[in-house]
Amino acid sequence: MSQGEAAGHSAAKPQDQGWAWMVLLAAVVLQGLTLGFPCCIGIFFTDLQHEFQASNSETSWFPSIMVAVLHGGGPLCSILVKRFGCRFVVMLGGLLSGLGMVSSSFCKSISQLYLTAGLITGLGSCFSFQAGVTVLGYYFVRWRTLANAVASTGVSLGFTLWPLLSQFLLDEMGWRNTFLIFGGILLNCCVCGAIMRPIQLASGSLPQSAKPEEEPGSRAEEAQLSNGASPHHPTLQKHNKRTKCFQMLQKYLAFDIFCQNKGYQIYTIGVTWMMMGFALPHVYLVPYAIHNGVEERKAALLISIIGFINIFIRPLTGLLSGHRVFTGRRIYLFSLAVLLCGLSNFICVISAEFSVLILYCVILSIAMSGVGALTFQVLMDVVEMDRFSSALGLFTILESTTLLIGPPLTGLLVDITSDFHYVFYTSSFFLISAALFMGLSFCALEKKNKLRDASKAHLDNPSRYQYSEMLTEPKAVSQSPPAVEYITSL
Repeated sequence: MSQGEAAGHSAAKPQDQGWAWMVLLAAVVLQGLTLGFPCCIGIFFTDLQHEFQASNSETSWFPSIMVAVLHGGGPLCSILVKRFGCRFVVMLGGLLSGLGMVSSSFCKSISQLYLTAGLITGLGSCFSFQAGVTVLGYYFVRWRTLANAVASTGVSLGFTLWPLLSQFLLDEMGWRNTFLIFGGILLNCCVCGAIMRPIQLASGSLPQSAKPEEEPGSRAEEAQLSNGASPHHPTLQKHNKRTKCFQMLQKYLAFDIFCQNKGYQIYTIGVTWMMMGFALPHVYLVPYAIHNGVEERKAALLISIIGFINIFIRPLTGLLSGHRVFTGRRIYLFSLAVLLCGLSNFICVISAEFSVLILYCVILSIAMSGVGALTFQVLMDVVEMDRFSSALGLFTILESTTLLIGPPLTGLLVDITSDFHYVFYTSSFFLISAALFMGLSFCALEKKNKLRDASKAHLDNPSRYQYSEMLTEPKAVSQSPPAVEYITSL
């Protein structure tokens, strides 16, 4: 047995036992530190406005950039994971996150915050979170579904704890010193990364997985060489670059699936449109409450209430949607959750009293739990699992675009009208319209497929989902994880 085979054999033993559970604990902390962190930015909204004399639109660019980069950096993270491994990328992300927040404490203008806290911290959080999720696929096989569900509770814990800590530190030492402390806290991502020892990566599985992708380019090069072309010929070099670029886009941004699969097309457009309004309450709820006379500590508590309820409701929603009764119908549950999110915003318009806002947070958190638990389950339903990673790349890039522009555009509307109610009107418009679009479109697509099946009754295909145009039966849990995988969460 070679040394590489011995390493791979010994690396397989920790799966689903022993050190794997320490890795899972690190993943829980990691998700709380990264995905949970942006929820507390709204607490600093008013202080940053006063410090830099910035408008609502200008101030909202800072959290928008952070969230957009956090969600849209998946393809870049996957490339780094493939090249350097999950442990290195998690620790690199922790270093970038900490550096970004430490640098933010010295910013002299709001535009500098866009670079430090927005871009650098957002990118670092993306690296740490997505590489941390990927490594779970290598440490867990039998219990992989349970591991991912447990790890996702870290997001809800982060939503609960970050706002409380933020408000306490802000009251005691101001936003600059708070950002400095945040930098030190986010460096703990490096500790979580250190716990994630290489396992499957040690056997060389990732480099091997790249070989099939390189074959078309190498075959083209061999054909050119057989015709007498020099490997350094400018034409051949340009051809190789174009081939590699095409392969990279095909692997990480599945435009072919978007054009061919109507279910994926409808779902991607609907979620992208939804994201224009989904993040608005997280950014503006605390400023809205303070603007209407709610004490700052109570206003910060509102975000924590949303996170606390998510801890219990999100896993229950995931278990419920996994029942066979909902197989092929999860898109309708998802649309219903999005619709409830949109309708709940009207509660804030009715009254800004603290008791009413608590009711709003309870209903919103229940609806958000459904959206967060179902987003990627529905995507797995409409896309073949062997192309899921590619489909997810385009999906996250598009949703991050609307996450970026939604809050600043709404902030501009608030600046013009001086009325925070437009935040919730705008959010409701995008959420309700997206829910109706997805629900009705999938219903029409399902009817179309039934009519087509009726006309071709001799072609029986019972394993296909009702609203999918492609075979999308999930593969066995015991199957090996994809070589590179990046996942975002809402």
